[in-house]
Amino acid sequence: MQTDIKLSILDQSLIPKGGNAIQALQHTISIAKLAEEWGYSRFWVSEHHNLASVAGAAPEILIARIASKTSKIRVGSGGVMLPNHSALKVAENFRLLEALFPDRIDLGMGRAPGGDRITAAFLNPSNDFYEMSYLRQLDHLQIFLNDEGGTEYGKMIAVPQIPTKPQQWMLSSSGGSGKIAAQYGMGLAIAKFINGQAGSEIADRYRENFMPSEQFPKPKIALSLVILCADTEEKAHQLKKCVDYQFLQMDKRNFEGIQDYAAIKDYQFSLFERGLLQSHQGKVIAGTPEQVKETLLKMTQDFGAGEIIAVAWTAHVEDRIRSFELLAQAFKIGNLV
Repeated sequence: MQTDIKLSILDQSLIPKGGNAIQALQHTISIAKLAEEWGYSRFWVSEHHNLASVAGAAPEILIARIASKTSKIRVGSGGVMLPNHSALKVAENFRLLEALFPDRIDLGMGRAPGGDRITAAFLNPSNDFYEMSYLRQLDHLQIFLNDEGGTEYGKMIAVPQIPTKPQQWMLSSSGGSGKIAAQYGMGLAIAKFINGQAGSEIADRYRENFMPSEQFPKPKIALSLVILCADTEEKAHQLKKCVDYQFLQMDKRNFEGIQDYAAIKDYQFSLFERGLLQSHQGKVIAGTPEQVKETLLKMTQDFGAGEIIAVAWTAHVEDRIRSFELLAQAFKIGNLV
C-alpha cells in the first residue's frame, strides 16, 4: 500500500454562525502559515459568490496575500470558476502571481458557477453555460499562457511576460471534467467533498485519456474530501454531527454558517433527514488520526492518487487547526514526523 502521500489543504474561508468575514480571512492566512510549517505541499483557496457564509470570492487576491506570508508552500486556487471570467484576464492574473512568487502558484479551475446561475450571469454576462464555451475558454487560456495569441490586428499577449507558468489543475466531481483534464495534460483534483459518489472510474478515465504536457509528463491525481481528524472518537463524532447538520441546512438553501456542537448536541435527526444524509455519504471522513489515515490510504490506493487535499468544516478555527495538525502527524510529513 502506498504510504508516501502528499498532503495539501483547501480552505474556503467559511464564516461560522456568529463570526465575520474579516476573522474568516485572517484564519485562512494563519492556517496557511501553519500548513507550511507542518510540511503541507500546497494550500488552495476557493471562489464562491452570493453566499454570506463564505468570505472567499476572489482567490487571486487571497493567493497573493497568503503567498506573501509564506515562503515555500505552493499556493493556488481550488478553484477559479473559469466561466465567470475572461480567459485573458485569468491568464494575466495568474501570470502576475507567478511573477511575484515563481514556481509556487497553482491555477486550479472548474466550470461550476461557485454559487447560483443568476449571480454567475452578473459576473459574466457572456456566460451561456455551454460546455463548448468552456472548452473554448480553456483553449484560449492555453493560447495566452503559451504566448500564441493574436488577431488580424496583431499579436495579443498576456502580461507580464515571464519564463515560468502557474501549474494547471482541473477540479472534477464527475468523469466529464476528468477527461477534459486529461486532454489538456493537467493535474486532476477529484472533489469528493462535492460529490461523495465520485468513484475511481473518474481517475481511470483520466489516466486512459491522458495527454502528456510540459507540466505533467504523467497523470497526477489528488483526492479532496472533508477530513475531520480529532484526538478522540467522541470529538470526531461531534465534528461530524455538525457537518451533517450543515448538509441538511444547505439542502434547504440555508447558508448561515456551520453551527457549534453545543447548539445542536441535543438535536435528533429524523428518519427523513437520515435518508437525506445518505446522499452526502462519501464526502466526509471523521475519526482519530489512525482511523482517518487507514481510510485515506485505502482510498488513495483505489483512486491511484498521490495526494490528499483536506477540507475541514468546523465552527471553531481551533478544531480546524487541530484537524490539520493531527492529519500531518498521522502521515509523518515535514516537521511533524
